[in-house]
Amino acid sequence: MVNRKLIRPSLSDLREQQQQPSKFGGGGNAQRKRVPPEQTNAEQYYYLKQMSSKTPMVIKLADGELIRGVIEWYDRACIKVNREAEPNLLIPKQQIKYMYKENEVKGSDENVMTSEMEE
Repeated sequence: MVNRKLIRPSLSDLREQQQQPSKFGGGGNAQRKRVPPEQTNAEQYYYLKQMSSKTPMVIKLADGELIRGVIEWYDRACIKVNREAEPNLLIPKQQIKYMYKENEVKGSDENVMTSEMEE
């Protein structure tokens, strides 16, 4: 039997190799930026909050029509809006230009009215 000696590189040699830039770009141990997640779930949280509090919403469609009502449920492709004295609607999300809380408009209109009255 032959007595073979195990040859290992020293720790200092390994550290030097890691600090040297590699041929294929970038530093040896550089941290890569994380790719942002595809979905932040902000949309789901917003819908859940508005549904649980039954907030009256105004939804402006791509064609300019305004729809007022409360969001009953949603899924990946559409939302269902309950309206008073009008039929409920199932609206595809592609057709929604934007939406906002109905009381946000009333509050800003009242502020405009009171400022005009003061003048």
